[in-house]
Amino acid sequence: MKTWKKIAIGAGVLLLLLAVIGFFVARSQKGIVKVQTGRAERQGLASVVGASGEIKPKTYVNIGANAFGKIIKLYVREGDRVKRGQLLAQLENVQSSADVAATRASLEASQTDTVAADAAMKTAMADLNRARADNERAKLDYDRADGLYKAALIAKAEYDAKKAAWEAAAAGLAQAEARIAQMKAQKDSSERRITQSRANLTRVSDVLQKTTYAAPFDGVITNLPVREGETVVIGIQNSPGSTLMTIADMSVITSEVKVDETDIVNVKLGQPADVTIDAIPRKVFHGVVTEIGNNAIVRSTGVATSQQASTSQEAKDFKVVVTVQDPPPDLRPGLSSTAKITTATRQDALTIPIQALTVRSKSDIEQKPAQDASVQAAAPGSPSKDKRGDDLQGVFVIRNKKAEFVPVETGIAGATDIEVLKGLQPGDEIITGSYKVLRTLKPGASVKIDNSVPKKTDEEGS
Repeated sequence: MKTWKKIAIGAGVLLLLLAVIGFFVARSQKGIVKVQTGRAERQGLASVVGASGEIKPKTYVNIGANAFGKIIKLYVREGDRVKRGQLLAQLENVQSSADVAATRASLEASQTDTVAADAAMKTAMADLNRARADNERAKLDYDRADGLYKAALIAKAEYDAKKAAWEAAAAGLAQAEARIAQMKAQKDSSERRITQSRANLTRVSDVLQKTTYAAPFDGVITNLPVREGETVVIGIQNSPGSTLMTIADMSVITSEVKVDETDIVNVKLGQPADVTIDAIPRKVFHGVVTEIGNNAIVRSTGVATSQQASTSQEAKDFKVVVTVQDPPPDLRPGLSSTAKITTATRQDALTIPIQALTVRSKSDIEQKPAQDASVQAAAPGSPSKDKRGDDLQGVFVIRNKKAEFVPVETGIAGATDIEVLKGLQPGDEIITGSYKVLRTLKPGASVKIDNSVPKKTDEEGS
């Protein structure tokens, strides 16, 4: 036999052998699912709730118009620092100043009338004392004359004269007493006019005072929407009045954020938080939760649910205030900020990657694994056909090169890991991907570990 024939026969035999080997290898690999794995390990874990909002001072006030008038003088500019009691603005006050002067003059006149009434009262008292003395003397003369007349010692004309004198003195006494009552009434009236004038003076003085605006506390002018010469108005009913300026106390700075309704139950007063500000990148400020809102806010409208006439199924948030403990001196109200609130921490928690968690129904766990790969990878969404009440949360653990579903109890969740309270031991190798495999993997399926595939590929394939 020629050499080339021998070579051809050898090559054919080799190819046939390789084909047979490939066939058996392919059959042996049939039904094996490639998976990515991780391990349950102990580490520190923190549960964090993130929310966005804006920087706000804890104390700020919008100074609104308390009177109608034209601004004749502004003593500050936006960004100025002011002290408590410092003059900020002056409105036109010609009429109110005239009202104060007129009312003060009326008060002084009423006080003068009171002095005159008091003097008249003293004069009337003197007249009363004199009338009382005259009445007593006339009474004595009449009593003496009455005795003498009865003894026939004086004439009837003299008796009648004494009697008339006594009656005149009695009338004078009654007149003096009536004048006393009149003087008392006049004095009371003048005193009440003083009270009335003082009340009017308080009212017009308040109107005059409302044309002058002073700083209620130390702070910074953060908003000044008006200019000199503009006319401001006060608010009436549902119409808001003019806002002259906004003063903010920048000594205590807060980050007011909106936390999703699903996370608000974990947020408590006093929890630490890290605050980042978009205008100050690569710097983290420390803070603490100091206020938690009780009313839900509709995310699309920003209106509290208590102010709505009807219920809404839209997403809702809750206001949370984080007081920044180390704010920089150049912060401005309204800057966008993000707060990461630490709601729980564990120092030595047994953790697994969050993506390893999956859900299976009891029927999926109890049924025997199929040997065909097409059954191993069931159609996506097939677990959802079972009743939710039969669903179990767990992970797939690799044991003897097979995927075993293990139900677990979980605790707090971090950014990428979650705490396992029951069901796993440290060092257990669990399946973490891909996402498509975890959705369709059957308990008891044969698996092959391949951790070389990037996680990004899994996410793209899903």
